[in-house]
Amino acid sequence: MASLKSWIKAARLRTLPLAMSGILMGAALSFFDGGFNPNVTVLAIVTALFIQIFSNFANDFGDSQKGTDNQHRVGPKRTVQSGEISPIQMKTGMVVLIILSLVSGIWLVAEGTKGLDLTVFLIFLALGILALIAAFRYTAGSNPYGYAGFGDLAVFLFFGILPVAGTYFLNTHEITPELFLPAISIGFFSTGVLNLNNMRDIENDRNSGKNTVVVRLGSANSKIYHSALILIGILAAVIFTTLNSKSTFQWLFLLSFPLFIGDLIQINKVAKPQNFDPFLKKLSLATLLFTLLFGLGIFLVGH
Repeated sequence: MASLKSWIKAARLRTLPLAMSGILMGAALSFFDGGFNPNVTVLAIVTALFIQIFSNFANDFGDSQKGTDNQHRVGPKRTVQSGEISPIQMKTGMVVLIILSLVSGIWLVAEGTKGLDLTVFLIFLALGILALIAAFRYTAGSNPYGYAGFGDLAVFLFFGILPVAGTYFLNTHEITPELFLPAISIGFFSTGVLNLNNMRDIENDRNSGKNTVVVRLGSANSKIYHSALILIGILAAVIFTTLNSKSTFQWLFLLSFPLFIGDLIQINKVAKPQNFDPFLKKLSLATLLFTLLFGLGIFLVGH
């Protein structure tokens, strides 16, 4: 029987701030435009966390089946590969998370589409199911897209564009073009976390046939790519605030930027792949701090 400690390890708690960031950003933007719904926001956070934990379980299971999690892996040992959780137990855990995700997700969509056509309900329900499929297919199943280098695009969409725009719509029942600027920020910062993970694992991924963007670009170009992700993410937030500035409070998020820039400088100096590992947690937390400061600035404007 797997221990609670092993399940917590498999849940990869350090990835959860990213799962919340897109939701919180969408909620903050809906508050800015006068359409905030606390019930929708809480349900969106819960659903996002369930899907993220399911994704982590599926990734643990999938990489163990593909042989990517092995003695040469640089990052933390995974629970299935190490024998802490058996494949059957992990499959059971995945089923439980699917059920929890569907229950909270259906509740979320029902709450967020009250008064709208059934078509809208079905579209958002389909997006939720698509998110679950994408979470599973990243490294599990036949021909997982994470092994073909499409993980970055998936993270950009499912951590940035969809949670920000989706949460905003479920709160306000509308979409505005400008909200995609902060969605791009969250999407690029989140993709940066995946890029760091892949820079850390470049050698083992290459030897295991996992052709990530980093494997395709090489270490040097991946650092340039990483810098572009962070700097464009910063620029998108600045442009949005410039276009929608009502108070200096809205610039509070600038306080998080020294963390991004400081780490970026250090990342470009890293020579050994294993030394990228501490920056994953730091970028994840910096993204959450950026989101909270962004939201706080909006809240202060509203009050």
